[in-house]
Amino acid sequence: AKVLDASASVRTKEVTVKAENKVDDDEDIPIAQRMKKTVSSSIKSSSTNQKVTKVVSSVKKTIKKSKKPEKDSKYSKSSKQLPSGDGQKKWTTLVHNGVIFPPPYKPHGVKILYNNKLVGLTPEQEEVATMFAVMTDTDYFHKQKFRENFWNDWQKLLGKNHVIQKLDLCDFGPIYEWHLKEKEKKKQMSTEEKKALKEEKLKQEDKYMWAIVDGVKEKVGNFRVEPPGLFRGRGEHPKMGKLKKRIHPSDITINIGKDAPIPECPIPGESWKEVKHDNTVTWLAFWNDPINPKEFKYVFLAASSSLKGQSDKEKYQKARMLKDYIKNIRAAYTKNFTSKDVTKRQIAVATYLIDKLALRAGNEKDDDEADTVGCCTLKVGNVECIPPNKLKFDFLGKDSIQYVNTVEVELPVFKAIGQFQSGKSKSDDLFDQLDTSKLNAHLKELMPGLTAKVFRTYNASVTLDEMLHRETKNGDVAEKIVVYQQANKEVAIICNHQRTVSKTHGEQMRRLTGKIEELKDTLKELKTDLDRAKKGKPPLKDAEGKRKRNLSPEALERKIGQTNAKIEKMERDMQTKEDLKTVALGTSKINYLDPRITVAWCKRHEVPIEKIFNKSLLAKFAWAMDVDPEFRF
Repeated sequence: AKVLDASASVRTKEVTVKAENKVDDDEDIPIAQRMKKTVSSSIKSSSTNQKVTKVVSSVKKTIKKSKKPEKDSKYSKSSKQLPSGDGQKKWTTLVHNGVIFPPPYKPHGVKILYNNKLVGLTPEQEEVATMFAVMTDTDYFHKQKFRENFWNDWQKLLGKNHVIQKLDLCDFGPIYEWHLKEKEKKKQMSTEEKKALKEEKLKQEDKYMWAIVDGVKEKVGNFRVEPPGLFRGRGEHPKMGKLKKRIHPSDITINIGKDAPIPECPIPGESWKEVKHDNTVTWLAFWNDPINPKEFKYVFLAASSSLKGQSDKEKYQKARMLKDYIKNIRAAYTKNFTSKDVTKRQIAVATYLIDKLALRAGNEKDDDEADTVGCCTLKVGNVECIPPNKLKFDFLGKDSIQYVNTVEVELPVFKAIGQFQSGKSKSDDLFDQLDTSKLNAHLKELMPGLTAKVFRTYNASVTLDEMLHRETKNGDVAEKIVVYQQANKEVAIICNHQRTVSKTHGEQMRRLTGKIEELKDTLKELKTDLDRAKKGKPPLKDAEGKRKRNLSPEALERKIGQTNAKIEKMERDMQTKEDLKTVALGTSKINYLDPRITVAWCKRHEVPIEKIFNKSLLAKFAWAMDVDPEFRF
């Protein structure tokens, strides 16, 4: 086994790394971002000084007014970490009501066709068949792996002697038709009926929405247990189509204060797996993931809670602290690019790649998990050496998202990668002397608390800070927002945060093009009317043959200016929409960008913070709202 204990880390003290007060600007910028120095030539510039005004005055009001639940994950969050704390006390008293389970399955009694004959199913068999049937109009329904995994799990419920022996002879059409009718019934419900259902649901969930931590009422972020279903995964996940079984109270460990009443088990006759009183952790409940049992599903407090806010702040402070160490850390790993010790050399090169390309460290996978890798788990075939000093990376990263990037690297790094590949097959480990725990143990020697993921947060935040500082010019709010979005886009590209192009993207672009064409036609008419008005002639009739208002030249010039401004805005929006169609901006904004950078920038440039952060992010980052306008990461 390649997994090594952290204590088995390389015992090297080659360079004592100390914090530096100053770092060269260029040293802070990742390779991927150095390649692009400008955002857009269309951004107007001006030398006029701007006043710093308080643009976040309405933040508290906005948060208070919002009645919608925060956009935390609807269900529990998944993590590979064991449910243990860092030994530090997080709370003194903790009271909550546990979790809410999905309702039991209600059979509909619709039969399926097998070999053109109707076949009845037990409620348990029918429930899983319905999960498959409702996916008829999705790509998953036709994917071989999805169908294969579904059949394997469904067949266990059917039993060996069941009449259904082949999935391809099954016709789920009757259940799908029932499903469409049910959907239509919901659409036809009156506003009052929908409102009554919503209120009933909120009434049932209300007691689970809150926890009391050290006497303070805090919102719980994800108190719902996910209902059973078919696993989809990202990309070509090897487990797609497998049955996510129903979670029972006996699967769930509750964490609560010693003197607090234990949450009542909501399902009669069942009981919790275990009840803990661990004040060194912030989770309220956890259970093993039904698809990947080595992973855990957690229930946490909401993003706006004080515990979450403190945790976020500490994360970004640690990344900001790295700025004071980064120069000497880079000097340390650069020195070891040519070390005779292979392990030292691999640590140095891996740290370089994590630093400069914001790669994830990577964890070893089981055979039945998605074939995704990070830096430490790269295979020889994932990296191609292109002389004289370019590396082409091609691998599946987190969530099975493909990472493809060709970059210039330091010549010693190029040579070292070639040496690591020598004599190995494409499926062999590139860094065969290294794993994540070994790398992190080494990094902690360079800076207190430093791990590979801190580089990612640092690189993302420093890139945003540098680009906003360099690219923001005087102009209107819309132009400044474009600058922010372009900087956010650069970070998303560095972090490889991708999304599929929306199915409605083409239609949205066509609609915008149509509106722009209409405005241009209006502009032509206005210019004609202006020309006639200046000559004392009345305006021409409109398309319907009606006489238009006889406006003065000044009024017509004003309308021309307004129409031009609308066209410019729409063209800018259209370009931005096209630029960002495959980039997911939200992930980096939520997890990797220090919110103080954004808030300070908004204050300096008089951009309303609500234009950048939605209501849930305003609540999540409430701790950052009082930052000084001159804050720099």
